[in-house]
Amino acid sequence: MTQVVGILGGMGPAAGADFVRLFVDACAQHMRAAGEPVRDQSFPEHWLAQVPVPDRSGALERTGEGAHQPLEPMLQALGRLAALGSRAVAIACNTAHAWHATLQQRFPQIELLHVAREVAAHLSARGETQVALMATEGTYRVRLYEQALADSGLPCHLPTAEERRMLMRGIYEGVKAGDLPLAEALFSEVALRLSQRHGDVAIVMGCTEVPLGLQGAAAVHGLKLVDPARVLASALAERAYARA
Repeated sequence: MTQVVGILGGMGPAAGADFVRLFVDACAQHMRAAGEPVRDQSFPEHWLAQVPVPDRSGALERTGEGAHQPLEPMLQALGRLAALGSRAVAIACNTAHAWHATLQQRFPQIELLHVAREVAAHLSARGETQVALMATEGTYRVRLYEQALADSGLPCHLPTAEERRMLMRGIYEGVKAGDLPLAEALFSEVALRLSQRHGDVAIVMGCTEVPLGLQGAAAVHGLKLVDPARVLASALAERAYARA
């Protein structure tokens, strides 16, 4: 018997929709690993809440009015997922995890997965020793991954200020604006620079738009790219198939 799980999306909508695909893939992999046939009826009940949420990085840059604007719509969406019976929920946005503690405190009956902690555990289990991070300014500002990786004994290499600006352009002017060639060019350049500086490093694509912009990019072939959304989707599938 499976458990009901939820996905908090809308940040942006393309990333939320893609997370559902990753979750379904993870469920199919779980069934195959258990030696069970992959059938429609064996997939767990899961709900996607796609809600408009104010820009997370922009909110984190403010300390006064507007600093907590993203919180209210996320709380409302999490409440709907709770009402639908979700036992575990994944947030399909890295930067939104800046509000993870408050969201978890308000809904203690739900296990709210933490993407950076899941990724740190995944990389540690893989035996990685060096990590680099491609993310939003908001994610860097709250040290979301740096802290989780440090807790697992993993150092985290960060892009330069110029490279961070390239990432933000790729996210906003690229993926979010529908210009995927621009996103691919900017993201590839940053990933290649990180690899050149730090060698055989696991590069965490710590924004859900980054994998969307790098899908099939020939320039980064051979680099160790880590998709947190895929790791998080697998963790959510594990919760869905856990015995109640």
